[in-house]
Amino acid sequence: MGRSNSTSEDCNLFSAVQNQQQRVKIKNNYNENLVGILHETGSKEVVIVCHGYRSCKDRIPMVNLAAAFAIEGISVFRFDFAGNGNSEGSFQYGNYYREVDDLRAVIQHFEHESRYVSAIIGHSKGGNVVLLYASRFNDVHSVVNISGRFDLKRGIEGRLGKDYMQRIKKYGFIDVANRKGNIEYRVTEESLMDRLTTNTKAACKLIPQKCRVLSIHGSMDKIVPMEDAMEFAKNILNHKLHIINGADHEYTCHQNELALIVLDFVKNNSSHDNARAANKALRSCL
Repeated sequence: MGRSNSTSEDCNLFSAVQNQQQRVKIKNNYNENLVGILHETGSKEVVIVCHGYRSCKDRIPMVNLAAAFAIEGISVFRFDFAGNGNSEGSFQYGNYYREVDDLRAVIQHFEHESRYVSAIIGHSKGGNVVLLYASRFNDVHSVVNISGRFDLKRGIEGRLGKDYMQRIKKYGFIDVANRKGNIEYRVTEESLMDRLTTNTKAACKLIPQKCRVLSIHGSMDKIVPMEDAMEFAKNILNHKLHIINGADHEYTCHQNELALIVLDFVKNNSSHDNARAANKALRSCL
C-alpha cells in the first residue's frame, strides 16, 4: 500500500495545458445521447474518466485528470452518464449496471474509430462503475478506482434518512430535497433495491488477474470511509492501494498529487512512448 502526503499547495492542472477539446455525443443502448469532452492529442490510445453520484464531467477532479493526461500526449474522454450533466435521460438512484452499459457504449465508440481504451478511471460512484465494468468485460486492463464505496448499504441514511426503508415500503418512493426544500430527485423502491442488491464484493472477485487495479483514497474522506479502500484491496487479485494523507473525498487540496499517482499507474501499462518532457512541468506544480 502506498501513502503520500502533499506538502505544497496544488495548482490547477487545467490552466497548465493547451490542447484541442471536442464535444462528442455517443448513443447508448437506450437511444440516449451521452455528452462528453474529448481532449484530443492525436494518440491512438484513449483514457476514459467517469464522474460520481449526481456529478458531471466538468467537476474539478475529472477536468484535472483529463488535463494531466493531455499534458502527457494521451487523449482523454470525460463524459456524463445518462441523466447527469449534459447527457440525455433521467437521473436514477442506484443504476450501477445501467452506467456500466453507458461506459460500454463509450468504449465501443472509440473501438469503432480504430482506437483503444488503455484505462478507465472513476471517481466515487464512478469508481464502482469502472470496477463493475472490469468484472463483466475483459477489454480494458488498467482500472483506477478513486474513492469508490465498497459497502453499498452504507451512506444511504445520510441522504434518505434513518427510516428510509419503512418510508419507501409505505409510499413506494422518497423525494429527496435540497437545503432550500426543493425536490431534487425521487428514489423509488426499485432504484433503492438496485443499489442494495449490487454486490461489490462478488464483482471484485470476478476481475481477472490480468486486469491491474489501483484504488486511491483520502485519509480524511468523510463521504466514503477509508476502510472501504482496504476492502477493495482484500478482494481484487491484482490490486494496488494508495492512501493520500489529508485528502478529502473531492481531493480539494490534492489535485496534482492525485493526478500524478494516476498517471504513473496508467503509464506503467501504456504503449504510449512519445516524449514526456511536459511531465517535468506538471511535477513542478507540486
